[in-house]
Amino acid sequence: MQQFQEFYRRIAGTSHSHWLEVLPAQLADWQGQNKADLEKWQKLLAKLPATSSADVDLLSQVRIGSAADINDYTQKQIIGLLQQFKPWRKGPFHLHGIHLDTEWRSDWKWDRVLPHLSPLAGRSVLDVGCGSGYHLWRMRGQGAELVVGVDPYPLFLMQFLIMQHFIQDQQVFQLPLGIEALPALNSFDTVFSMGVLYHRKSPLDFLQQLKSLLRKGGELVLETLVVEGDEHQVFLPGERYAQMRNVWFIPSVKALESWLQRLGFKHIRTVDVSTTSVDEQRSTQWMTTHSLKDFLDPEDPSKTIEGYPAPVRAVTIATA
Repeated sequence: MQQFQEFYRRIAGTSHSHWLEVLPAQLADWQGQNKADLEKWQKLLAKLPATSSADVDLLSQVRIGSAADINDYTQKQIIGLLQQFKPWRKGPFHLHGIHLDTEWRSDWKWDRVLPHLSPLAGRSVLDVGCGSGYHLWRMRGQGAELVVGVDPYPLFLMQFLIMQHFIQDQQVFQLPLGIEALPALNSFDTVFSMGVLYHRKSPLDFLQQLKSLLRKGGELVLETLVVEGDEHQVFLPGERYAQMRNVWFIPSVKALESWLQRLGFKHIRTVDVSTTSVDEQRSTQWMTTHSLKDFLDPEDPSKTIEGYPAPVRAVTIATA
């Protein structure tokens, strides 16, 4: 894929260049394994119309142009193509007057995280588990020099490429990889991981992997589900949690901070703890299946339908 070649050129000669020892083979293997889906999706991507707008806002939202940039036919064409890539989970996006109202109000999460970050201007940033790449664009809006997202799901890469088609920013990239495929790069200034830790069977190994991606003194930004309790409290739900199958360990804030300390992180601080509301995660015309309100006890929304505490998320920041 062309964007992979562009990424190779972008990191050659930088502190990330040793990634090139393994990355091309990994991505070639990924393309081979997903050949049929890629051919289908790339045909759809090729139908996206070329548009032009100097009005791109990545600072306060992700908005490309306005409805005045295109005619009604082109807008309907874009909407029809976007619908071929549902479900849209992370966003929202505003594309030439089209409001792509995603399941998650990812902008709300960003607003909770942003005030506590070291300035991103001039930094190289990695987002592990980036989904459709919404936060990549917001990181770029803050002036990050190089923004890289990794997520193994092919649909998320296609959704990112749709936005890249219209934004055309050659400092923002997304790669279809899980963290287990990443070598110890020791090179990024900031590493984000938001909404991933509880999906990992070995959370301490995952945190150590995140640390290995950072340069010394780099910043980890971690957002995850938490429960109440002391430094020994870690919750292991049953087969499902809020109908999610792959939820493993949910620590208390104090336990999470203790894990980070044991792994050698410094300046550890939890900067936000928020209950996830049914306004932040909900069904929309772009994600029409069940969402959070369907996964909470209808008689007691402080509990999931399995009887567990309803989702609460914390943002913890630490230095490698």
